[in-house]
Amino acid sequence: MSESRTPAQVLREARQQDSRDKRARVLSVVDQLLADDEPVTFTGVARAANVSHWLVYAEGVREHIEAARRRQGRDAANGARTSAKKPAGWKVEKQLLQEDNRRLREEVERLKGAVRRSLGQQLDQFGAADLGTRVDELTAEHQRLQGERDEALAQVKALTVQLSEVQDDLASARLSLRRMIRAENQTPAR
Repeated sequence: MSESRTPAQVLREARQQDSRDKRARVLSVVDQLLADDEPVTFTGVARAANVSHWLVYAEGVREHIEAARRRQGRDAANGARTSAKKPAGWKVEKQLLQEDNRRLREEVERLKGAVRRSLGQQLDQFGAADLGTRVDELTAEHQRLQGERDEALAQVKALTVQLSEVQDDLASARLSLRRMIRAENQTPAR
């Protein structure tokens, strides 16, 4: 026969399970960052695992993250040594790609500026007279909606009064019916 657990024990076990799940999530995120060759940082791990910063610095988790960071540092140093051994074609290709990226970034900025200027011209064409007309339209619409609201409030008030009267009539009818039933029950049977 199993022992019944107290609420405190149940709560403690739930917290422990939650802690184990969060720690496992942190370790999984660290392993995933290493696999994706993404930089491992305490803040990045906390965000990706959706846990508090406190947890990534906690004992047992911090050591795992620091080990991953050291391993990335060693891999980066080894990568620098191997990149020196890469053929010259790779360096030229990399330089061409960087120039293409720079050119594309400049073109994007130029196009953004053109769009901004175009939108500014369109806004300038929408002159003060048009704005005055729009304000008048909005004011008329506001007044119409206020009128509808006032009518609705008046209807609610009238219906509330009517409901109160009907409730009074119903209460009176119930009282009268009770009296009739009592009077009928008190008369002797023939």
